Amino acid sequence: MDVMTKQQRHDCMARIKGKNTKPELIVRRFLWSHGLRYRINYSRLPGKPDLVLTKYRTVIFVNGCFWHGHDGCRYYRLPKSNVEYWTSKIENNKARDQRDRELLSKMGWNVVQIWECQLLPKSREAYLESLLNLLDGIFLESHSVKRYALPDDDDLAIAAENSD
Repeated sequence: MDVMTKQQRHDCMARIKGKNTKPELIVRRFLWSHGLRYRINYSRLPGKPDLVLTKYRTVIFVNGCFWHGHDGCRYYRLPKSNVEYWTSKIENNKARDQRDRELLSKMGWNVVQIWECQLLPKSREAYLESLLNLLDGIFLESHSVKRYALPDDDDLAIAAENSD
């Protein structure tokens, strides 16, 4: 049984935002302060990623543990009322997230998924630094000099010129 009336529950759920959430703002401020520029909620890509770093060919999803079903997380618990609805909703969210990540990977994008619980104050700084290191690695890998193997001498066909 819910401890709130239907109207209280409705008002509470109506206040939950889908954009500019606190975890998303934390990541955005950190990246901006380190000189990384990005697009927000880019609708031209599948799943409308929260952040798109085109220079790094990377998309970042900042997911709430409850809404996206973070397995093994203490913040992900199904409500005791209307269990069937919530199970279906969260499973559909997880399937959609997986489908979007696979599509983006096939398109050549690097996909980073950040969970709300990874941005708690005690571990936030270390996690964001590791995100920065990951992005640096992606950039260096994509902008490194590509070395091509030269064929063996006996594989080359050399035509001699006739001198008249």
